[in-house]
Amino acid sequence: MAKGNINVSVENIFPLIKKFLYSDHEIFLRELISNGTDATSKLKHLIAIGEAKVDFGNPQIEVSIDKEAKTLTIKDQGLGMTAEEVEKYINQIAFSGAEEFLDKYKDNEAGIIGHFGLGFYSAFMVADKVELITKSFKDEKAAHWTCDGSPEFTLVVHDKTDRGTEIILHIAEDSLDFLEESKISGLLNKYNRFNQVPIKFGTKKVNDPDFTPKTTKDKDGKETTENHKQIEVDAIINNTSPAWTKKPSDLKEEDYNNFYRELYPMQFEESLFHIHLNVDYPFNLTGILFFPKLSPSMDMQKDKIQLYQNQVFVTDNVEGIVPDFLQMLKGVIDSPDIPLNVSRSGLQADGAVKKISGYITKKVADKLSSLFKNNREDFEKKWNDIKVIIEYGMLSEDKFFEKAEKFALYPTVEGEAFVYDELIAKIKDNQTDKDGKTVILYTSDAKAQHSYIQDAKEKGYQVLLLDSPIISHLIQKLETSKENISFVRVDGDHIENLIKKDETKISKLSDEEQTSLKTILETKIPKETYSIQLEAMDSTANPFIITQPEFMRRMKEMQASGGGGMMGMGNFPDMYNLVVNTNSELIGEILNTKTDKKQERLIKQTFDLARLSQNLLHGEELTDFIKRSYELIK
Repeated sequence: MAKGNINVSVENIFPLIKKFLYSDHEIFLRELISNGTDATSKLKHLIAIGEAKVDFGNPQIEVSIDKEAKTLTIKDQGLGMTAEEVEKYINQIAFSGAEEFLDKYKDNEAGIIGHFGLGFYSAFMVADKVELITKSFKDEKAAHWTCDGSPEFTLVVHDKTDRGTEIILHIAEDSLDFLEESKISGLLNKYNRFNQVPIKFGTKKVNDPDFTPKTTKDKDGKETTENHKQIEVDAIINNTSPAWTKKPSDLKEEDYNNFYRELYPMQFEESLFHIHLNVDYPFNLTGILFFPKLSPSMDMQKDKIQLYQNQVFVTDNVEGIVPDFLQMLKGVIDSPDIPLNVSRSGLQADGAVKKISGYITKKVADKLSSLFKNNREDFEKKWNDIKVIIEYGMLSEDKFFEKAEKFALYPTVEGEAFVYDELIAKIKDNQTDKDGKTVILYTSDAKAQHSYIQDAKEKGYQVLLLDSPIISHLIQKLETSKENISFVRVDGDHIENLIKKDETKISKLSDEEQTSLKTILETKIPKETYSIQLEAMDSTANPFIITQPEFMRRMKEMQASGGGGMMGMGNFPDMYNLVVNTNSELIGEILNTKTDKKQERLIKQTFDLARLSQNLLHGEELTDFIKRSYELIK
């Protein structure tokens, strides 16, 4: 028997482990199973290179609970340790950096496990005593190490004969919930459901595959057929060969769909398509990302991509690894090259992480380009479900913006869809203004802006349907990135001013009549909201048209959707232009009406019709308008 002190001069190291790792105390199970997995993998390697002359067999890791003894046991069938190795790896190396740790982290709750090899000692976050019973694959006696959380330990010979390591945690009174099967089952499913080594946790009943159905008769001659028989087998909780660990060439579409359902069993809709990541230089990265079906809004959940290290779950916070715009995807990425702050499951940004982020961006862009090229019709059908992600990427990642020219779509109200170069080629001749700038007309709501769209279509103009919540930001970027283009929403001005040509229309009203008309209207129209603008247009055009200045509206939208715009503009009241068609017959009647009451009624009715077309008439005003309209047709 050996007794001694763990090689650490600071006697409060175990309370420190509990303190510093308390918020992530559940990861002790992940760490201990990872140790068992490593031990199993290392044994397999030693056998492969001829350094271990033993039979590998079919090793597994077993997790078991003994509520009466208040113990939780993790048992593996890996390479095990000799007493000398226990002394070296448990008592010395694990704490060789303890003093450095105290100096570096005394004022910081950063994680310590990954930094100083303390994975095994995470057991003391939930246990007040830990036993380690281990038998090496070498021909040496087993060792039994015990520690009660103080720097003192005992190390004695044990009669264990089978290879591997058992770690017995005597659960502390404040952590007894870790003796509940549901708790441990949940942790195993969270961290280890794709572990490389099979993990047994309890047993389950299954139908006996060797059972032969048989029919029996009772005393009355009634036949009863027994079709199956249940037997009890080990409950293996993990899939050791998940889809992302296989070559894309070995997988079919069905395999990806099954894996998606395995990852998200409560997700009833299939993914739209997937991207298989597989790179081994200059870093190691595997994984599968899925494009889920998204609504055209920014109200969607992130944290659906799971990060693994060698098939062990680490976190679903992949900020810094996966570009922000792709965090709305789902799936898995697995890399041993990502540095981790294990206790906080956070990530330390460094050069390797940036390279990985850039690779994922490129891979996604290449996949989208390929999908568009190989099946454009199908890609266009899925556009509404993926456009927010792509538009967000164009805004936030310059390299993605450049690649997106090959597949980012600009759909029209007619149901056609163009990439940028196709769009410009289509509209350039007809939609270039007198200054040589190509004007791209769009609507954010085809129903609400229907009359404006119709006016544009009568001119032969194409109108895009751009209705995502970040479109104002993207438009701003496109205008600054492309030459001689501008975006104008179709209700931003009357049709003659949307794309200004050289021709100028002459007003039927004299300057004096126009001044008189404007004076009359200013007494009837609320000037705090509407700016009156007299324009000579076609006589068939509407007498009143309400427009919202492009710049002001866009800045407000940008600020409302987060970032961009002009500070404080989101608090400004909405301002509109009331464009008055001086060549309209009705406007002439308003001007020449001698009866004030009739003139006021004509102005109010015409103004309310214009407001109705912009969905600006509500409540009591809408009720009054309807009542007044019925009176006019009596």
